[in-house]
Amino acid sequence: MKILLTLDDNNGLMFNRRRQSRDIVVREKITELTAGVKLWMNNYSQGQFQDVERDICVDEDFLCKAEEGEYCFVENVGICGAADRVEEMILFKWNRKYPCDFRLDFLPWDHGFTCVETEEFQGNSHDKITMEVWRREK
Repeated sequence: MKILLTLDDNNGLMFNRRRQSRDIVVREKITELTAGVKLWMNNYSQGQFQDVERDICVDEDFLCKAEEGEYCFVENVGICGAADRVEEMILFKWNRKYPCDFRLDFLPWDHGFTCVETEEFQGNSHDKITMEVWRREK
């Protein structure tokens, strides 16, 4: 499976129990990247994609149900328990520090992944967002 998530410079996913990932340009990028492939998420994340016209698989156990090559959008759950199944991680980085209260529990650079692509673009909420694609070494 391929993990999609947004991070601040502290590897935070949420701050003050709120999502960090709400940016329309990031959602458009996710929709574009996952076109033609299943996109999984939980109920919490689905609210952010209600205006997106595509099929989204919503399940609280989505990290266990996603298959090879399918995407999972992660905001408020740890991925360590499913880490052995992760083939790729796509990180959208805010290039800022927030007072995060929920951090990513599996950092690709600490687990044999290699950054194979980097792209910077302007978001709706941030002037510069960096997208990094990390792949597991085979």
